[in-house]
Amino acid sequence: MAGMTTPPRLTDRTALTRNRARADAMFLQAAAADDVQERLEEVNRTFTAPAVVTGFPEVWREWMPSATVVEDAETLALEPGAHDLVIHALSLHWSDDPIGQLVQCRHALRPDGMFVATLFAGQTLHELRAVLAEAEVAQTGGLSPRILPMGEVRDLGGLLQRAGFALPVADITPLTVSYDSPIHLLRDLRAMGEGNAMAQRQKSLTRRTIFAQMMARYTESFALEDGRVPATFEIATLTGWAPADSQPKPLRPGSATHRLADALGTKETPLDRSKD
Repeated sequence: MAGMTTPPRLTDRTALTRNRARADAMFLQAAAADDVQERLEEVNRTFTAPAVVTGFPEVWREWMPSATVVEDAETLALEPGAHDLVIHALSLHWSDDPIGQLVQCRHALRPDGMFVATLFAGQTLHELRAVLAEAEVAQTGGLSPRILPMGEVRDLGGLLQRAGFALPVADITPLTVSYDSPIHLLRDLRAMGEGNAMAQRQKSLTRRTIFAQMMARYTESFALEDGRVPATFEIATLTGWAPADSQPKPLRPGSATHRLADALGTKETPLDRSKD
């Protein structure tokens, strides 16, 4: 339509694929897999046709060898209505269209099939974000995209509703990892495949003075008693269900058969509208 513009892409998929190909530190992927497994064990159901959407197929295939594993591409290679469980595994934060990803996952589910997504969110890397911004502004007078924007849990829960899931739930699991120094954190992010792959990132080399000032500010602001520095990761977990007639439905307004005051054992006082 006239006057409409396409929003800029968040992710450089070529750079993201390159970063992931070099990754060899999978401890957060493993932590997410363990958390999902614990959640599934609490669900009184046996899943016979699971699928996993991930940028790290080896990790998740090892954890769930019976699952269909597909890449977190823009168009997911999932067959509509073929699965009773779909897991979007710690990669949704790199999506240019997270709602589109969720909708595709919902369409891949059978009625009353379960969806679970994990992604970095909230205050993830807030320490690094703050000191990098301070150092870059001090050195150059401006900012360049370096760390992904992170969604808040209330907004992520809204995405589930917009994608058409029933019984949506979103929660956050905070993790704090400590490092010998900020440079060790940067190396670990690269080893996780979570280096900067933002489409609008600065393509030229960053000044050494920016990194030097960043490391000094990080240590000064956040160092622990033992001299190590912390890095915060928050993993959001989204769960929902493909709609089905068998699921519980909210009651119609006015359909209650008992008064709340009776249930609570209190006296009901009529509202005085004479003061309105």
